[in-house]
Amino acid sequence: MKFLDETEADDPILSVVNLIDVFLVVIAALLITVAQNPLLSPFSKQDVTVITDAGKPTMEVIQKRGEKIEKYKSSGEIGEGDGEKAGVAYRMKDGSMVYVPEGGVDPATAPGGAGGGR
Repeated sequence: MKFLDETEADDPILSVVNLIDVFLVVIAALLITVAQNPLLSPFSKQDVTVITDAGKPTMEVIQKRGEKIEKYKSSGEIGEGDGEKAGVAYRMKDGSMVYVPEGGVDPATAPGGAGGGR
């Protein structure tokens, strides 16, 4: 009676079933990764900008606008050009940024100031 002595470990179909289980887990992990990544997700309607290695010569900027993805690489060189200082930006303790135009605020045009509409 050969059938009574056989064990399930000798059955080759069990190896195939185990491989299918492994592939299902890998596919599920890939789907979760794609769904959570804002650049790869086909379901995301929002615009996304990703900056890698900020401030270094190897800096890259990746922008997703709608379905179009653009990638910009830094050349590592310092830019130059004609221009003038437009103002100063300050980072507040709460993390927000405040921009102050060059020359400050004109009291005559400021709300609540001398020329402001009260």
